[in-house]
Amino acid sequence: MDEKNKPVINLEATAANIKDFRLRKGYSVRDLQKIFGFSSVEAIYGWEKGKYLPSIDNLIILASIYGVSVDDIIIKG
Repeated sequence: MDEKNKPVINLEATAANIKDFRLRKGYSVRDLQKIFGFSSVEAIYGWEKGKYLPSIDNLIILASIYGVSVDDIIIKG
């Protein structure tokens, strides 16, 4: 695979997706904090603002919570 055809994650669109799925399912950021067992909400806000992506483990959990696939969350391009 050459560099031109290498898939790239669109961080901004993926972040928007993460937030959109949360809102559609009616979860608050605090709800997700409790589900993940995080001590603060900063990681979740970081995901939703596109600062960084969740780990693959956390993406799988998000997909399960939202009732979608990991591919539905991640936007390429």
